[in-house]
Amino acid sequence: MSAITPSQVKASIEAGLPGSTVQITDLTGGGDHYQAVVVSDQFEGKSLIQQHQLVYGTVKEAMASGAIHALALKTYTPATWQAEK
Repeated sequence: MSAITPSQVKASIEAGLPGSTVQITDLTGGGDHYQAVVVSDQFEGKSLIQQHQLVYGTVKEAMASGAIHALALKTYTPATWQAEK
């Protein structure tokens, strides 16, 4: 199990969801528990579960290897993100 940096998590999500805005927070400082805030127009018309599945799909290798032990997600469409602000 090798560590993964917040920037690597961010890059993986951005590569899998082009055009998305991604913010990563290391929740424990240990490099394996993260929170991701993801804003993507690819979430339009999708349920929260479907949105999360899209994000998990972008980091599945890191999760399968144990590099990411936990990933808390907050997902938004651009419209819901603007409403949240």
